[in-house]
Amino acid sequence: MTKLTIVAHIKANADKIELVKSELLKLIATTRAESGCINYDLHQDNDNPAHFLFFENWASREAWQDHMANDHLKAYLAAVEGAVESFTVHEMTQIG
Repeated sequence: MTKLTIVAHIKANADKIELVKSELLKLIATTRAESGCINYDLHQDNDNPAHFLFFENWASREAWQDHMANDHLKAYLAAVEGAVESFTVHEMTQIG
């Protein structure tokens, strides 16, 4: 198995920052308890509070895919529908 790093950028609509933030925070404890989760860290941009970033490490791509299919992620997506301007995910491999 190869460790997978995920960098996810979430940009909330300006009038929905607190909603998106609270829903993102709800994901942390459950996700950190998932099998294969090495770390799952949420950050908020100091200059643009609508920009959030998850920095994640997973034991394998399969573990991350299991995470992406979990009910708590589906609940998050339903809760923030229409509140997120953009969402991008980068699958990364540490090389140094």
